[in-house]
Formats: sequence, C-alpha cells, structure tokens
Amino acid sequence: MPSLPLPDAPEAVSDLAFDRYERPEPPRWRVYALHLLLFLITLSTTTLAGAEWITGRDFFVRTNAFGQEVFRLTGWFSQAEIVQGLWFSLPFLGVLTVHEFGHYFTARYYRVRATLPYYIPFFTGYFHTIGTFGAVIRIKDRIFSRKEFFDIGLAGPLAGFVVAVPVLIYGFTHLPPLEYVFQIHPEYRVYGAEYARYVYQNAEGMTLNHPLLYSLLEHWFADPTRLPHPNELAHYPVLLAGSLALFFTALNLLPIGQLDGGHILYGLLGFQRFNRLSVVFFVGFIFYAGLGLFSVQSSWETWLYGGVPYVLYLFIVFRRVLPTPRRTVLLLLGVLAAQLALTLAVPGIEGNPGWLVFGLLLGRFMGIFHPPAPDERPLSLGRKVLGWVMLAIFVLCFSPSPFG
Repeated sequence: MPSLPLPDAPEAVSDLAFDRYERPEPPRWRVYALHLLLFLITLSTTTLAGAEWITGRDFFVRTNAFGQEVFRLTGWFSQAEIVQGLWFSLPFLGVLTVHEFGHYFTARYYRVRATLPYYIPFFTGYFHTIGTFGAVIRIKDRIFSRKEFFDIGLAGPLAGFVVAVPVLIYGFTHLPPLEYVFQIHPEYRVYGAEYARYVYQNAEGMTLNHPLLYSLLEHWFADPTRLPHPNELAHYPVLLAGSLALFFTALNLLPIGQLDGGHILYGLLGFQRFNRLSVVFFVGFIFYAGLGLFSVQSSWETWLYGGVPYVLYLFIVFRRVLPTPRRTVLLLLGVLAAQLALTLAVPGIEGNPGWLVFGLLLGRFMGIFHPPAPDERPLSLGRKVLGWVMLAIFVLCFSPSPFG
C-alpha cells in the first residue's frame, strides 16, 4: 500500500491530520431521514410484536424442509390485528418518545448539543419480543454543572412517567368484558368467571409482576370483575404498554452510574458522596441478582459448570469498581460468601438472575461512577424536593422481579 508523503512544515502536518481525521457534518436532511427511518421501522416492529402478543401467533413458524428446520411466514396479520398491534405500539412508543424528548429539550434549553432520539428496533418473528430495545439520545457537549446534570437526567423519566400513568388509567377504565377472554380462548368458557382457578394451575410462560404503582392504579380505577389474569395481560395491549412503560421508567431511575437515576442522585449528593453510594448500590444489585443461584447443597457439577462462570462474571463486573485485581477478588469472594450464608439462613431464597445481564452492561460498558462537573454548587431547595420525589417514583415503579 503506498503511503502519503509527509510534508515538512508543521502547518502542513496539522492540515493533513485534520483532512484525514475530521469528518464534515452530514447534511441535515440525511440526519433527519435517519431518525425518521428508525422511528418508522421501530413503529412497524412494535406493532407486529403487539399483534403477536395479542393473537398469540408468531409471525414466522418453524417447519422442516429437506430434513432441516426453517422459518416461513404464517401469513400477514389482518388489518384488524394490525390495528390491535397499534393499540400497543402507539402508547408504548409514545411514552418512550416523550421520555427522550424530555432529555432533548432540556439539553437544548441549557444550550447543550444533543441528537434527536435514535430508536432501536428489534423483532424476530419466531419468539415474542416487544419490538424494540428502546430509544437513546446522544449528548454531544460537556455538561458543566450539577444543576444541568440533574435537570437533563430528571426531565426524561419525569415526562415519561407523566404520560405512562394516564396510559394505565385509560387501560384500567376501558377493560373489555369477560367475553373478550372467551373469544381468545373458547375452551375457557366452560369454567365461566372462575376460569383462572382451573386453567392456570400448571401454566408456564412469562408474566409481568406488578410494581406498587400498578397495583394502586388497578385498585383505584379498574372493575374487579373485568381485570385480566397476569397470564392474559398480553391480550390487553394498553395495559401491557403501560406496564412496560413503568418498567423502563424504573430501569432508567436506578440510582447507579450515569443512568437517569444516577444523574438525579449525583445532583442531590455531589461527586464524592454519590460515587461512594453508587458502588454500594451496584454491589447490592449484583448480590440480589445472583442470590440463590448456588448453595452449599449444590452438586459439584453445578459448581463446575455454573459456579466457575459465575465467579468469572463477578470478577468482570467488579473489576472497575476497585483499583486492583486483589481487591476485586476479595470483593467477589465476600459477595459469594454472603450469598451462600443467606441461602443457609433462609432456605429457598432467590434473587433474579435476569438482572445479571443488565449488571454486566452497567459494570463494563455504562459504568457505575459519575464524572464531576466543573460547577459543583448544591441544588436549590425546589430541585432537592423534586429529586427525592423522583426517587419515590422509582420505588413505586420498580419490581425486584419484573418478569415471572
């Protein structure tokens, strides 16, 4: 490969480096087109995902062809089924969109450059998803004060929460009659209103466990005779959208690192106090996630094939918590010993292994520490009150085991 000749003058070297490494900004129309395209794709995938949940039918099915397993279309959903899917996608994407634009407009208010939301579609067609991994915006400037971090971090979940609650209230106040379930499951009709006592005794499948706020709204607004069983929630698109909106709100409000909840708590406590507390929260989060995976009664095969990868996992997620490998090993051994001791004291106690994946994202990619701001002045009293209100909202929306 031929190499470029190096100019003699320092100015020429600087110009060459600039020409090679600085990219011009893309045309504005292309940027807007990308955001719009991602939104439309995500709207399509979430609508198809909603139709899958409501109808109980996969978009693709497994079939055998020439001795190999392949996937084929089950046929396009009908217009009525697509409309049902929109009853899920529109309120769900509405909450996500309001959340992200809460961040965006607050950043613009402080003259901090930020991108429009990037929607992340995800759809398989042969096992049920929710059609998206969410949406994100990218902050392109440095944030200079605790107040700015606080306001930008708080605006998203607060705006999303303000929309998610009316979505759930609408879902609870517009529940269809019991006949709706019997239209989906004609075999339940023989049991009448007591169908849940008979058909869910050995039922399998994923359900959404309700956080405290969901249960409160259900108690205040729903007709008890029309409430769906948790196994039937997928057939109630507005309730499903509202439930997932609360879940994502709580996920963003976890007071760790640079999540929205981390920005809020950093604004309340400042750099040093927050980062000490963030470590405690993160270690407690991982402790709960892995609780009950292993016990002193576990077989040697379980320890060999599961315990060794779990120890490696703990080392990986804790490595950036402490400055040296030796301290990391001591921390992971302490967590593992405490988990084993608790399983001895409370037999059968379990955490939620599903959080281990999110713990890996936090520990290795997103980070659990918050950077300092040049302006560390404390927040005003009004912002402090609002910050603690948001942490209370986190408690209301969070479920330790959101998926059953």
